[in-house]
Amino acid sequence: MLASLALYVALFGSTLLPTPIGVFAAQAAEPNAKPVILVWGDSLSAAYGIPVEQGWVNLLQDKLKDSHTVVNGSISGETTIGGLTRLPAALEAHQPDYVLLALGANDGLRGLATAKMQENLEHMLELSLQADAKPVLLGIKIPPNYGMRYTDRFDQVFSDLAAQYTVPLHPFFLEQVALDFELMQEDGLHPTAAAQPLILETVWTVLADALRPAAESASTRADTDEKAQ
Repeated sequence: MLASLALYVALFGSTLLPTPIGVFAAQAAEPNAKPVILVWGDSLSAAYGIPVEQGWVNLLQDKLKDSHTVVNGSISGETTIGGLTRLPAALEAHQPDYVLLALGANDGLRGLATAKMQENLEHMLELSLQADAKPVLLGIKIPPNYGMRYTDRFDQVFSDLAAQYTVPLHPFFLEQVALDFELMQEDGLHPTAAAQPLILETVWTVLADALRPAAESASTRADTDEKAQ
C-alpha cells in the first residue's frame, strides 16, 4: 500500500500546470447573499484533466443546491505560499462564510520546509478567522521515500493546526481514490471524473458538521419569522 501511495504522489508532483481562474474571478460576493464556501486548493480541487462540472467542488455545489454558493479558487500547482499570497484578495472579493484549505501537497512534493508550510497555513487560518469565515482543513499524504522524519512532520502540521485552531480536519481527503489506479487518469497523476464523487464523500464527512450550525440557525430564523407573521 505504501509503495502504491509513493508512486501516486511521486508522479503527481511532476505536474505543476496553472489553470484558468476566470470563473473564480467573476464570482463576486453579493450583499446578504446565501452562505459562501471558498475552496482553496491545487489541481486536486481544480478539476484538472476533466470537465469542470464533473469535479468534486462542482459536485459539492450540486449537493448543496441553492442553500450555499461554492467558489472554487483552486489552481493546479499551487503551494501554501502562493495560496497565502492570493487569499486576502479572495476573502475581500467573496466574503466567504467557510474556507476549505486543501493546500500542502506541492510543498511536500518539492521537499519544502514543513515549518514554513505550517507558517503559511497558519496565516491562512488566521486570515480566514479574521474575515469571520470558518476554516476546514483538508490534509494530504506524501510518500515514505521522503524519509520518516519528514513525512511524520508533514502529517503533524495538519493535526497540530487543527488542534491549535480547533478547526475540522480530514487528514487525507484522497483516501478513497489515491491507491486505486482505475480511478486515476491516464497520466497516473490526477483522479478521474469517476473518482470525484468519492472525494466529495470524504470531504463531506468533515464539512457536513461544519455547515450544520449555520443550517440550524437559518432554520431557527425562518421559524421565528413565520411565527412573527
